[in-house]
Amino acid sequence: MSNVYEERSTMIAAGELQSFVPFGREHCKNHPNAVNLQLRQLQPASELWSSDGAAGLVGSLQEVSLQEREKEYWQLRKGPTVATDEAEYEEELYVAGHMVIWSRGTKSQASYVYKAFTVDSPVQQALWCNFTVPQSHKDKKEKVEQSVCIVQSTCVNVHTVSGKDFISPLPFQVSTLWPTTFGLLFERKNIISDAPMSPTREPLPTLFSMLHPLDEIAPVVCKTTGAGLFETGRLQYVSDSALRVLFSCEEPSIIMTYDTLQCSHTVWALRKVTPEEQSTLLKWPGQDGPAQTPTAAATFLGAHLRNVTRLDSPGSPLHCHALHNQSRVPSSPSLHSRAHSPNISNMAALSRAHSPGIAAPSFTGAQRFNMSCHSPSPRAHSLLASPNSTLNDTALLPEMEPILPDLCIEQLWSESAAAYREKSCQASKVFITSDLCESRYLCFLVESHQQLRCVKFLESNETSQLIFTSVTSIPAKDAVPLEGIDALLVLESNGSLVLYTGITRVSKVFVPGLLLNLPNHLTHLNTPLENVSTPAKATVQHMSRLEEPDMPSPVSEVRSSVQHNESSWLEDSTFQPAAPHIQALRDPVSNRVTMELSNSSMLRITIPEVATSELVKRCLQAIRFILPKDMAMKVLVKWYNIYNAPGGPSMHQEWNLFVTCFMTLMGYNTERLAWTRNLHIEVPLSPVIAPKKARPADTGSDEDWAYLCASDYHCQVLAQPAVGVPGLQEAVPIASMEEGGPVVGLEPSALLFPHIPALFYVLHLLYEDLKLDELQRGGARSLIGLLQQLARDLQLEEYIDLYWRDYPSFIKTFKEACVIDQAQLEQVSWPMYLNGEVPCVFSWLSSCLRGQEVPPFPYLPGICERTKLLVLSYALYVVGDENAVSTNVSKYLTRLTAGELSTADKKKGFGEPALRRQSSVKPCAPSGCLAEKLVVWLTSAGFLSNDLESVPFGVALPIRDAITQCREHPCSDWSEEVCALIGREDLTKQAHKVSLAKGKPMVGLNIPLEPPVTSEADEEEDGMVDLHPEVTGLIWNQDLRVQEVRRLLQSSRPVRVNVPHLPEVSDHEYIEEKENKLLQLCQRTMALPVGRGLFTLFSYHPVPTEPLPVPKLNLTGRAPPRNTMVDLNSGNIDVPPNMTSWPSFHNGVAAGLKIAPASQVESAWIAYNKPKSAELANEYAGFLMALGLNGHLTKLATLNIHDYLTKGHEMTSIGLLLGVSAAKLGTMDMSITRLLSIHIPALLPPTSTELDVPHSVQVAAVVAIGLVYQGTGHRHNAEVLLAEIGRPPGPEMEYCTDRESYSLAAGLALGMVCLGHGSNLIGMTDLNVPEQLYQYMVGGHRRSHAGMNREKHKSPSYQIKEGDTINVDVTCPGATLALAMIYLKTNNRSIADWLKAPDTMFLLDFIKPEFLLLRTLARCIIMWDEILPNQEWLTSNVPQIIKDSIGLQEEALVSEDLNMETLIQAHDYIIAGACMAVGFRFAGSANSDAFECLYKFARNFMQSLTTTTSSTATVPGQYNLQTCLSMVLLATSMVMAGSGDLKVLQLCRFLHKRTFGEMNYGFHMAHHMALGLLFLGGGRYTLSTSNSAIAALLCALYPHFPAHSTDNRYHLQALRHLCVLAAEPRLLVPVDVDTLKPCYALLDVTYKATQWYEETTVELMAPTMLSELHLLKQIKVKGPRYWELNIDLSKGTQHLKSILSRDGILYVKLRAGHLPYKDDPRGWKSLLAPSVNNRNPEVRTFKPEAISTFTSDAALVSFAEYFCKASENMKHKQETVALFSAILYECVTQENPEMLPTHISIDQAVKALERADVSETFGLWQMKLVLELCERGGLQQKPQEACRHGCGQLLRSELLPVMKSSADRALDCWLRDNSHVLQAYVSGQPLSEDANISMLACFLVYHSIPSSKRMATIDLEGSSSFPMFLLKFSQLGVPVRALLRLRPLLLPTGGCAAELPR
Repeated sequence: MSNVYEERSTMIAAGELQSFVPFGREHCKNHPNAVNLQLRQLQPASELWSSDGAAGLVGSLQEVSLQEREKEYWQLRKGPTVATDEAEYEEELYVAGHMVIWSRGTKSQASYVYKAFTVDSPVQQALWCNFTVPQSHKDKKEKVEQSVCIVQSTCVNVHTVSGKDFISPLPFQVSTLWPTTFGLLFERKNIISDAPMSPTREPLPTLFSMLHPLDEIAPVVCKTTGAGLFETGRLQYVSDSALRVLFSCEEPSIIMTYDTLQCSHTVWALRKVTPEEQSTLLKWPGQDGPAQTPTAAATFLGAHLRNVTRLDSPGSPLHCHALHNQSRVPSSPSLHSRAHSPNISNMAALSRAHSPGIAAPSFTGAQRFNMSCHSPSPRAHSLLASPNSTLNDTALLPEMEPILPDLCIEQLWSESAAAYREKSCQASKVFITSDLCESRYLCFLVESHQQLRCVKFLESNETSQLIFTSVTSIPAKDAVPLEGIDALLVLESNGSLVLYTGITRVSKVFVPGLLLNLPNHLTHLNTPLENVSTPAKATVQHMSRLEEPDMPSPVSEVRSSVQHNESSWLEDSTFQPAAPHIQALRDPVSNRVTMELSNSSMLRITIPEVATSELVKRCLQAIRFILPKDMAMKVLVKWYNIYNAPGGPSMHQEWNLFVTCFMTLMGYNTERLAWTRNLHIEVPLSPVIAPKKARPADTGSDEDWAYLCASDYHCQVLAQPAVGVPGLQEAVPIASMEEGGPVVGLEPSALLFPHIPALFYVLHLLYEDLKLDELQRGGARSLIGLLQQLARDLQLEEYIDLYWRDYPSFIKTFKEACVIDQAQLEQVSWPMYLNGEVPCVFSWLSSCLRGQEVPPFPYLPGICERTKLLVLSYALYVVGDENAVSTNVSKYLTRLTAGELSTADKKKGFGEPALRRQSSVKPCAPSGCLAEKLVVWLTSAGFLSNDLESVPFGVALPIRDAITQCREHPCSDWSEEVCALIGREDLTKQAHKVSLAKGKPMVGLNIPLEPPVTSEADEEEDGMVDLHPEVTGLIWNQDLRVQEVRRLLQSSRPVRVNVPHLPEVSDHEYIEEKENKLLQLCQRTMALPVGRGLFTLFSYHPVPTEPLPVPKLNLTGRAPPRNTMVDLNSGNIDVPPNMTSWPSFHNGVAAGLKIAPASQVESAWIAYNKPKSAELANEYAGFLMALGLNGHLTKLATLNIHDYLTKGHEMTSIGLLLGVSAAKLGTMDMSITRLLSIHIPALLPPTSTELDVPHSVQVAAVVAIGLVYQGTGHRHNAEVLLAEIGRPPGPEMEYCTDRESYSLAAGLALGMVCLGHGSNLIGMTDLNVPEQLYQYMVGGHRRSHAGMNREKHKSPSYQIKEGDTINVDVTCPGATLALAMIYLKTNNRSIADWLKAPDTMFLLDFIKPEFLLLRTLARCIIMWDEILPNQEWLTSNVPQIIKDSIGLQEEALVSEDLNMETLIQAHDYIIAGACMAVGFRFAGSANSDAFECLYKFARNFMQSLTTTTSSTATVPGQYNLQTCLSMVLLATSMVMAGSGDLKVLQLCRFLHKRTFGEMNYGFHMAHHMALGLLFLGGGRYTLSTSNSAIAALLCALYPHFPAHSTDNRYHLQALRHLCVLAAEPRLLVPVDVDTLKPCYALLDVTYKATQWYEETTVELMAPTMLSELHLLKQIKVKGPRYWELNIDLSKGTQHLKSILSRDGILYVKLRAGHLPYKDDPRGWKSLLAPSVNNRNPEVRTFKPEAISTFTSDAALVSFAEYFCKASENMKHKQETVALFSAILYECVTQENPEMLPTHISIDQAVKALERADVSETFGLWQMKLVLELCERGGLQQKPQEACRHGCGQLLRSELLPVMKSSADRALDCWLRDNSHVLQAYVSGQPLSEDANISMLACFLVYHSIPSSKRMATIDLEGSSSFPMFLLKFSQLGVPVRALLRLRPLLLPTGGCAAELPR
């Protein structure tokens, strides 16, 4: 780099000197750990608390001697920024003794402790590591868990940021852990005893990996290449004990090792092992002897590591290496006998883990077994019976499966052999750094040689392999990388600091305040450090001011002792002959680094950045892009030195300094150029310029004035109308060169001279990019000065013309002498692209809008991203090219290739646009309209709504237009980012919720409001608090039905026992009477929980730290008038035993069902709820079942399940078996199957021991089998269950009681296993399932048992004599329902005819009426499609004979042989069965026909039941009528499930009050289940009619209810709760996205066409219950009050399902000017109501006060407040105020508040034009683009969109035409007076000095007139006629209206002299 421009003496100043103390040390002092025993070792006594309690914190770091300091350790890193808004911060991990302290601190905030850990044994190492948790395949991205790992001697504690803690035991002693991309690497401690004892011995692996704390530790494999150390390509475990890991890196994933024998460093790529490599390792055959059998190796290792459990980690076999090292083992005959280790008191206890083959530290070789442990373990002796038992025998041990390796290291680079082969050249520090030109280096510091070796590497194209190229050595004593500025800081052996970037030396670093070798440093001793005046003090201040905002510092500045320490340090140095020098560097973070001084103190310094101003950064980027690498590097180094020289510039001079430096490098003499000379007025002289004295004040005043005129400030002031003084600015031509002396050419030997044109071009493109960003326009203005100078010197007139048009007041004159002479110009390399058209982005966009052909626009990849984005947006949306952003990119953009780009990039071409901030949107949009495509593409390119704000208003208009179109009609499946861009917060919120982890409690609904009725005390206990009153209040807003249901279903308060005390009744009898009445009432109370569970279904999210509240089941009463207690336990009456056991089970289920499936429930929480007292065990059993029903029981650990089942508690077993299987519904889960089989004798092998399983548990287990195998058609289970339906009673009383419920359960289970399979039961034809079931149903001869269990049924029962016929009473219900479920919905008529009710009296007498109900139900649900919701169909199920005889009964003509009772009972039960079928068919549909019909029958039964005339009621019997009524009521509430219908509620309430007569526990249960179903889940759930749901409902609503609370004879009570499995959420709740409160909204719901109805659309007011989703086509939120939203279900129902499952929340957004329906039901209060017809008068009367009713946007409200009210001082601006009000009204009512700035900007642009004070034409350009867009008449419209006028939506008002005419008028007036100026310009003559050339520029821009040079190319001779003139100019793309104005100037006046159009 020996170049003329390389200054030898360059030096830069470091900023921000601070004393550094690790924060953790400060924090440890306060750690309450036994008065800090460790710290006594750490700090001198003076720092500990002195005995008198005062904290004597004196002394400082130096007192800690070196050995003591080794006991603490810390590391710093840059905080991983998760969110963008977080400031950058630093993290420190500090280790001392048993403590680890993780702290964070930023520049603005002092350090604070983020986490502090204390562990049991001394910490060996602490490190940060990220573990990846592979996700399920649904979302592809892996989740990364950040964590901190703390290494102790026996284990590693891993603590993740998300709060999980793991402890991984270590199977061997570890020397170091290394974090990698995949997880942790463990380096095993090398023990001397590993030295081989025999030649064939294979060493243990030394490197292991752990991918996740829950994974096993596996050995690492290495793959070597070349004939270096091993043969080619050998694959083996890393077992070379000489290999040390020195460094690991996550990105790229590499590790570096050092071989202590070879003395060389090697770099390895770390990657996952491929499956082939795994198999190679395991199959590798033994070639020579046992030494190479890795199979064995792996196997032993497997056993080795696997058996290390937490119990025995201290003495686990691989720890033995440690044991004899520490000489704990008494000498013993064999080195390896470790049985006597004192760690292991009794090895027998641990024998399983210590199989002796494993305890030997090596892997293979038979001879090792002979000298294995002298272990007392009996198992070991048996294994060692023969001394020569070989490996093969032991390899068969069951636990010795091999551990598969996870990671593989592959050699990438190795140090060349001869170079550095001395001993001990191991690197002490390794890091990766990159230089300013983005080359990357791996650097390692070899301290013994005082060398830093840098290996350059790059990624290859084909594979993602790294290629290591050259090695360079830098002399260094120490070095650290500075990532923030792409540099490294090197400490040289003489103690000076030098900055390098890559391997290029930049400069020395001067540390102000470090008194290095200054002779006079003793003079300042008494002043504290702050005031030391050093030459570079200024820099320190400048740097600190500069980097305030974003440079964190880990050391908080608010330290009490810092000041003290520093001054004391200076005083100390009086006695030290030499100043302290730097010994080492450590802890680099970003651009900060700590220096360790020789006196042990530490100082932290900041190395300055390359550039701080955005503009300079981007210019440097562009320069680096275009220049060759080596040259770019020189320029950057040069700039860095100048910018950061001691006493360098301050912030706003950075640009001036850059220009000076840059032009000097190009060969200019900046002193001779007037405008650059001005830059030096304030800038301290930079090293570039020879030092000279400052000029006296009197010279150069003209230039100073010119400089001021050209300054940014001046240009800004010009825009203010009051200040601009046009007369002055024209007088001074800025760049007049005369007084600069003779013109001097450029210095052709300058570094950048040959590249001037290329540099000019990239800076021009940068200028065009800056114009597209409002926030960077100041930068564009600064660039102009530089660009116009270069353009002049390169004689590029068109560019100068362009700059003049952009900033007419800035550039006054064109004729300017060029400073490059021709000869020099030939040395310059002139790129091709400079000869083409001048790239001007505004004119390119304008051509697009005018529909002209556009050439591709050049852009710099990675630098001009804004240009690329907007050019492609226009190409897509304005030009209408659908492929503009995919395949046709090259049509619209040319990518500039440069020195920076390698050939590889060129090969790739420009096919794929380099998208930066990738978001979740796929760039390929659906082929929707262009607007949708554009919006989706912009989002995918990372363009957000706040980016749109910074796009100039004219350019942004088409994008805003697309956004407006999309906002009106969005897709429901767009991602969150797209919805945010189009301003639909409702959709953003919706998308956001979808992507959230399931189970966040909902915002709007989770605040339980206080329900108005009951007081707080009652609130707690009834268990129904958690319903969402906000939603229920919207659904049922007219009445208090929810409170009424709560009152009916509460069971926690005493009941009222009202018995009149008759005079003849004695007191004792009266008490008995009261208690009998209470007993009756208790039948009802005990039945309530079943209904309550349904009512509160899934409404509660439990808190993990609190147990679930379970309401009490209160069985006491209160007797009025004195409110005395009535209790059943007084002993006056007989109370059945165990009466409350099942009710409390139901109570537990009801409580558990409150838990929503989305809640976070862990195994520990389930166990935590286990009650202490035994009497609550039944409740807990119910709770377990409920957890299964809502899917949480899958989380319960197997251990706990086993625990519960071994207790043998009957209820717990029932609840657990049913719960587990409901949670695993239809999964055929094997572990659950095993669990269930134990409880079902029939599923056990015939020889197994008979287990004594309680009968009800068997019933539950049988149903559970049905649930687990639901719908699978599993052959074996079906066969067993088929046999079990008819299981005969055995001898010795087994299977004799409650046989009916078992048979029913088997039937139900069989039905579930074969659910809906019908006749296609695969592989079951030989079982004859339907025939067998038919036989069970109607009776007949019992068949002999086939299969395994025939032995069991040989001997008949001694108790029950059934003979060999089937007992139909037992088997019929199960068989009937099994048939119904197998043939469900199959419409199989032949099976259905089997189930017809018999039509002769004889047959009717043979069948129980109850069975008729089942048969009718079964027959109807098989013939599913024939069920009709009307009375005719219902009665058509009744056989003719019954109809006839019942009709005749009135006339008493009944013949004698008809049994009237039988007929009437049969009639009632058949009707009830048909009603049930209607209930199933229309479950959850709220079908009005079905409801009317069922309600009518319910009323009929009710009347028969309540009429006093005994004749009708007594014939069928009260009990039967009651049963039928219950079933019809249940059917009705199934249809109306979740709707809370009032009529049904009244029926339920009526039956709730009947507690006398036949009303028993079962009927109450039925009625309250009906009530629960009616309000299912508080109105949020309803029933489904899927096969699975119907099966669940059949189990739950089996029509035989228990007679009393302990009755399980016919049907197991627990099965009643299975109806939960049929519930599904279908309530859609609109939630206002602004208030987050539920609200009303109109929906249009479209139903698909079916055979019963056409496609129909219904208007519903939500919140509403939807129909089943497969019936719907689409759902649409209707306007006008809310923004429209369309959910299309033809694309799939997944989106809607996810909305419904999360409480059905659909976010909606209120439109402006509308009120929600709740406040304004009719829409009369809406502000838009009166103003729809007459908009114009309304504008005038619009009051700004009214704005708040339209919008809640704070910006708009304050705009109205400050700009739209005519205040006192704005009287004269009445017009402006009116205009603003009109604009505001327009924007608000048209829902385009973001257009407000656009309207105002247009107004401002035109006003400036009218005043003719235009310093820049920027606003005019935008105005022109707006007009062109509107003249175009909207944008691309597909035919179907023609109705929506594209752009008309945005600028509908009369504003634009007015503005256009004002602009035209202003320019035409100017033209009338100054046509000679235009004439002169067009003809290319010099312009006169006094002309107002800014207006000329405006005219040219506004009318798109090409530059005079291009106009000169047109030959106007002979084109006398206007058409010819038009033809010639149209080639230049000049619009007609401009030509009409040019014609008088250019055409001879002969033709047709027309006046200018006015």
